[in-house]
Amino acid sequence: MQYETLAAVDLGSNSFHLQIGRIVGDQIYLLDGLREPVRLGAGLTREKRIDHATQLRALEALRRFSDRLRGFPPDAVRVVGTNALRVAKNARQFLAEAKQALGFPIEIIAGHEEARLVYLGVVHGLPLSREKRLVMDIGGGSTEFIIGSGMEPQLVDSLYMGCVSFSLKYFAEGRIEKSAFKQAELAAGTELQTIAKQYTRHGWAEAVASSGTARSIAAVLEASGWSEHGISADGLEKLRSALLKAGDIERLALPGLREDRTSVLPGGLAIMCAAVTELGIEHMKVSDAALRQGVLYDLLGRVQKHDMREVTVRQFMRRYHVDTAQAERVAELAARLHRHMMGASERDAHAEQTLAWAASLHEIGISIAHNGYHKHSAYVIANADMPGFSRMEQSQLARLVLAHRGKLAKLQDLSLPPGEWELVFCLRLASLFCRSRTAPDLPQLACEMTDSGFRVLLPETFLENRPLSAAALVDEADEWKSIGMRLEVKALRDAATKAV
Repeated sequence: MQYETLAAVDLGSNSFHLQIGRIVGDQIYLLDGLREPVRLGAGLTREKRIDHATQLRALEALRRFSDRLRGFPPDAVRVVGTNALRVAKNARQFLAEAKQALGFPIEIIAGHEEARLVYLGVVHGLPLSREKRLVMDIGGGSTEFIIGSGMEPQLVDSLYMGCVSFSLKYFAEGRIEKSAFKQAELAAGTELQTIAKQYTRHGWAEAVASSGTARSIAAVLEASGWSEHGISADGLEKLRSALLKAGDIERLALPGLREDRTSVLPGGLAIMCAAVTELGIEHMKVSDAALRQGVLYDLLGRVQKHDMREVTVRQFMRRYHVDTAQAERVAELAARLHRHMMGASERDAHAEQTLAWAASLHEIGISIAHNGYHKHSAYVIANADMPGFSRMEQSQLARLVLAHRGKLAKLQDLSLPPGEWELVFCLRLASLFCRSRTAPDLPQLACEMTDSGFRVLLPETFLENRPLSAAALVDEADEWKSIGMRLEVKALRDAATKAV
């Protein structure tokens, strides 16, 4: 489907952003944007739960976004949550209410995926260059570092430090003391030491900072005459001295600093100073683009059939030496079963795509060990960095791959959402019939959902000539029975029955 406009929503740890863009060829022209300083990260309690007041503030912001997004097709909007929602223990409960307030599903993205999207957004806002660029994005709860060339990121890291979390930890109640600033810099430096050697060895020709913290710092440096443009190491030292001299955010009077950025400036500045020191940066350009623009361009790729997730699946198949022919056989049969079971009127493109990815990746664990390979496959999918995929998408793929063989009882504690049992059934049955690793001879096959489970309809003589398949179906029926569901295998006598 073709769209004229796309929308991205970034549920950051400091601010929520909505960005709307118009598609012109392979480019996106920004039309409208909204920002809400929700401070989600500041609402995290010691127990890592988002407090009630912050939840209410966030939901009100999402309702305002919802009003602006009214009429947008579901596939034209992508909503991502970052660090605060990654660590919050009550994120699931909040996300259910947030989805209802906004009207669109929300994806929690991993730090590496956040970094990839940041880079994608930043480079689309800069002149095209083959030279290496270092991109740094200080968020509310995490800071992303990327080195890339052209549109391709080469090094991608997300460190657990942000302007909100550091400001709360080291500058409580707004006090800015020299000892606390030094502690904050040391803490950031310790985080940076995990990547500094690799990044400096890799090298870059140009450094670029994105995010509200970078723009705020640059605005103050330029307005104060401490930097002609962007962020310089000398300018940061002068700004650091100005903060220490003020001693309290209430006494800060810096030209170019927005009032809503004041409370998180000390933590963000400490991280920026540490990065400049540890990475040896003399000067950084500042980009207006960031995560939300990257989300827009990634979404553009999806609607124009250049989906990064497809690229990732193909890369994983190569990396783990997947038997491509077998993966294709299982994927094709699983798709046929799902289409037949759901019917033309009930087709779900997202479910079909997810099933195809699961079939493509279900055997990646064989390269680790054949025994229990489905467990290895699921573990890799759940824990690997998979560019383009959200955490929820990876979790769903891991569940399907884990479920494609073995005991079904292991799924009972996973609380499968509606519609996922059907995907499990189709993948298990396809894997069962393709076990010989040759094209299955299935001239007629029908399947359908019943009130108690599933029904498979086969030609009367089919199982007579295939004792192994017959025994496997008996075992499969026992597995479904063990979780309170029924798998019926019946003869396909009715010529009117539509078969695949």
